[in-house]
Amino acid sequence: MSNLSQLLASKTGTRVFSALVLVVAVGVVVLFAAPSYRQGEGSIAGRAAPDFAMEFKGRPAHLSDFRGKVVVLNFWFSTCPPCVEEIDSLNALQRLIAPQGGTVLGINVDEEEDAYKRFLIEHNVPFPNYRDASKKIAAAYGTALFPETYIIGPDGRIMRKIVGGQNWYSPEITGYIETLLSSATK
Repeated sequence: MSNLSQLLASKTGTRVFSALVLVVAVGVVVLFAAPSYRQGEGSIAGRAAPDFAMEFKGRPAHLSDFRGKVVVLNFWFSTCPPCVEEIDSLNALQRLIAPQGGTVLGINVDEEEDAYKRFLIEHNVPFPNYRDASKKIAAAYGTALFPETYIIGPDGRIMRKIVGGQNWYSPEITGYIETLLSSATK
């Protein structure tokens, strides 16, 4: 019997082996639970943002109508706690970037139109929103967790994908978006 076999056969060896297996398992769970992990999907940065039809101010529109602007495309629903938590910072971000040629664009997936409308009124949401109860737009983006946000450059390419609630008015995020906005005007 080799030394390794003897060690594994002992109580100490069994405990060490079990601890190693547990550490590896926890590491795998943490990796898969990390918001930046896309279930094996390669990076989407640089890909063209899928275009979609919507209604904006009572008229037909498309995401491509925003070409030339930096778009913070946010998927949300009204009973999602992190969606509710981040709404004030999204409102503040909209007020900051709108004069600079940027916009937050919300895509809501509520099935109940009343819940959607009530949320917009209660939270005084100043940025454009579209209710997609069919969830077809979210599916086209591969969105499964909410909130999920795509930062789209003025050329219509996805610059960044962010999963989970954020403080959209943090210096890091506003600095990043303002850099995109300033490069768009050059």
